[in-house]
Amino acid sequence: MSIAPNSEKRRALIVTGEASGDLHGANLIRAARDIDPDLEFFGIGGRRMEAQGCEILFRGEELAVVGLVEVAAHFPAIYRAFKKLEVILNSDRRPDVLILIDFPEFNLRLAAKAKAAGVPVLYYVSPQVWAWRRGRVKKIARRVDRLAAIFPFEPQLYEGLDIDVEYVGHPLVADLKLTAERDAYLARHGLDPQRPVVGLFPGSRRSELKYIFDTIADTARMLHRQRPQLQFLLPVAPSLKHKSFHERLLGSGLEIKMVQDNIYDTARACDAAISVSGTVTLQIALVETPLAIIYQMNSLTYAIGKRLVKLPHIGLVNIVAEKPVVREFIQDMATAENIGAEVLRMLDDQNYRDRIKEDLREVRRLLGEGGCSEKVARMASEMSRGQVRRGEAA
Repeated sequence: MSIAPNSEKRRALIVTGEASGDLHGANLIRAARDIDPDLEFFGIGGRRMEAQGCEILFRGEELAVVGLVEVAAHFPAIYRAFKKLEVILNSDRRPDVLILIDFPEFNLRLAAKAKAAGVPVLYYVSPQVWAWRRGRVKKIARRVDRLAAIFPFEPQLYEGLDIDVEYVGHPLVADLKLTAERDAYLARHGLDPQRPVVGLFPGSRRSELKYIFDTIADTARMLHRQRPQLQFLLPVAPSLKHKSFHERLLGSGLEIKMVQDNIYDTARACDAAISVSGTVTLQIALVETPLAIIYQMNSLTYAIGKRLVKLPHIGLVNIVAEKPVVREFIQDMATAENIGAEVLRMLDDQNYRDRIKEDLREVRRLLGEGGCSEKVARMASEMSRGQVRRGEAA
């Protein structure tokens, strides 16, 4: 059901710095176009949001980095983007609503500026307070009017605080679309459907390439030496370029097919996958492909983070399941030998594969029923019209 058109256009400033946020933002904008055609979008994002009609002021992939050391190196660009948005919040381009997607260090600071300017704030894919710095819930409640929670356990973290929190389900559930059968997909890319395929999922951030891709490539080389019949699929995120990988793989002799396709088709075509930690692990889980998760970063950043993060698991698949569904290889444990052994076990041990796939089906169930983008689009539309409903049940 759409909202009756208004003679006056309204503007939503939308900000994300992640490839996953760009995907969620694009789906939100698409849903909003049906629900409220008078709501226009501009802000920070990527190609997917731009394709849906969002005016892009800064590219999110140029600002999204992981770790204290990496943020320091990119600080000038981050600072310029922040100051420009701060000016907009207090200018004649002042938006009717500010929509923040993930990207917490940048977005929470921007939320404070928006509140000072009297702009209502909607946070979608909220900061992971359940993972670290749980005390931030009070800061978030002061700066954010409405929060669209994507995990069922999040609303209870804000109980008793002056913020409207609604569980909307996980956006990836509605995004799941399969367009090709495995054999047809592999044949289209020149791969043999009769031979096993290992997926190499390096993420979407340049900083992830810096610290993790060499480990992924080393693992692929080792696997190729042991099993020459293996084929490799490598999805390239829209925020990255093929040459970023070509330069690191020159002379490797590996049979790696790089693709920019529907991520779910790519993941389902794989018999096993090696993936960075992050949203992509849930995308792989949704098609029930067994995977191993890698997490590596600057040693100083990791040492600091290890003191702050109080979780038994790093991978979202395991966090959602609240148990170790798939193996995680963190920092010094992320070696080609360790990861390669896990991949071979996933390929060779049918009972092990079946157990992982069963647990991944449960993860999919826990992520909700879909319709997330439409729910958030309606929240944004209401807020742009002054219906903030702060502190009241949705």
